[in-house]
Amino acid sequence: MAGLLKGTAFITGAASGIGRQTARAFAAAGVQRLALADINAGALASAAASLREQHAGVDVLPLEMDVRDAAAVKAGLAGAKRKFGRIDVAVNNAGIAGSGARTHEMDEAEWLNVTDVLLHGVWRCQKEELAIMTAQEVASPREGRGCIVNVASMLGLVGIRSTAAYTSAKHGVIGLTRTDALTYGPLGIRINAIAPGFTETPLVTRDLEPGSETAAAVTAMIMKAPLGRMATMEEIADCIVFLASPMSSFVHGSVLVADGGYTAG
Repeated sequence: MAGLLKGTAFITGAASGIGRQTARAFAAAGVQRLALADINAGALASAAASLREQHAGVDVLPLEMDVRDAAAVKAGLAGAKRKFGRIDVAVNNAGIAGSGARTHEMDEAEWLNVTDVLLHGVWRCQKEELAIMTAQEVASPREGRGCIVNVASMLGLVGIRSTAAYTSAKHGVIGLTRTDALTYGPLGIRINAIAPGFTETPLVTRDLEPGSETAAAVTAMIMKAPLGRMATMEEIADCIVFLASPMSSFVHGSVLVADGGYTAG
């Protein structure tokens, strides 16, 4: 995929999981400048060091950032713009999982925290990304002023029991994606979402550990998908590369569902 991408990319939740794998895929696809944002400073430093080792020609900027903090988000995006001059691709991926509590048993603090990270955090990042992109020049007719990929979930399309906060937030991410696509498409900024199914990330594999109370239930849900397995992080990152590249230049306001067929039936 070398040469498929170029310019500068900004990724949240970049220290682990899908975000970290996306950073690797972007570097392999040709991105020359990567701003990696995450709340976990230690894991972020490790991810940045690994990228520099594997891709010596890529300029990596680690940004310790909490997407729940509007001032930190604004400062992080401003820092990336100041160092790199522009942002061509932004991937809003930072996420957490809920406890699995049913609505009437859920603490309000948990509801607010999950939705703050998964929905409000995407909005805060997208707000600053759009402010930067609307002010920069069109790179080419197919690249426009930039593009944004929001990491939603198949739970932005359907529900699973006892995931009220997570599912509500991910539905909101898809709504935000579609609405802003209508607003910013005429300005040459593409905005899409990806809706992964169960993926081999630390958040999911933790629930499959031997002895886990959730292992049987999660395994049953994974097997419900026609492909009968989880996605690898590489498979989801490849989808994000596609949405970020000129290959998807007429894909806008869309949700790319990568769930092994879970939501097909």
